[in-house]
Amino acid sequence: MKPTTRAATRWRSTTSSAYSVFEPTLHGEPLQDAASVCFVCHDGKILAQHRSGRATLPRRADLAALGIVPTDPFCFGSYGHARCFVLGQVAPEALPDDWRMTSLRELFGTLDEPSFAAAGRALQYAEWDRNHRHCGRCGEPTVRDPGSWSRVCAVCGFAAFPRVSPAVIMLVHKGDACLLAHAAHHAPRMYSVLAGFVEPGETLEECVAREVREEVGIEVTDIRYFGNQPWPFPHSLMVGFTAAWAGGDLKPDGREILEAGWYTRDTLPEVIPSRISIARQLVDNFFATRAAAQGES
Repeated sequence: MKPTTRAATRWRSTTSSAYSVFEPTLHGEPLQDAASVCFVCHDGKILAQHRSGRATLPRRADLAALGIVPTDPFCFGSYGHARCFVLGQVAPEALPDDWRMTSLRELFGTLDEPSFAAAGRALQYAEWDRNHRHCGRCGEPTVRDPGSWSRVCAVCGFAAFPRVSPAVIMLVHKGDACLLAHAAHHAPRMYSVLAGFVEPGETLEECVAREVREEVGIEVTDIRYFGNQPWPFPHSLMVGFTAAWAGGDLKPDGREILEAGWYTRDTLPEVIPSRISIARQLVDNFFATRAAAQGES
């Protein structure tokens, strides 16, 4: 059954307890209102204006001055009174000095919270729309279905929806220490908690135990849900857990994980994940909980 409406969803910033309501909207509305927010997406980046350490997104009224002709925009929702539109197109060649294509990571802390959350959605919708212009089954062109989030093949009827890949991310603890590792894809000196994608037929808890075993060679127990975070790099849903060490010695697999160790609050590595991520929330919560249990400030 094709949905015609969607209930408002609540998201929570990783740095604030303040809530903002985002209302998803199926993509049938025209881009007419001058106040509509335009997410100009290209190659994983979004167009934004940067002034005095703050970023803002273009409105419909800004497009002409920026030399942007909206082609095939679609509305994906709204917050407040502003409609949000994706403009997935080639990046503008010439822009004023204070405008540039910006990665989502760069926008964290410089965009206001509702805009940042919507930007993550916009990038994922832009990639879905760009990558499914032809049917993955028969190769014929697809069109957007006005009644659902899908692109449908005009010949065989196959529908391609925006992809969301579930992944687990887990903090493993042993006494007052937590497990942090340096992965092959990490920046130099970066250490973080373990994570991995869920395989077909696998529960989230099974995935936690398997990934820990495969990556560092230990067993875990007391696997507990922590929270989750949409992670648009490129299209994941990170589901966070904590788990207790149950046995074994750390043996990094040498492919995905190059180094791993047990770290206390006083021995943390120089570089750990930024506050944008649920990985950092897991680390901060672990040490805050330990400190509270021991009566520390």
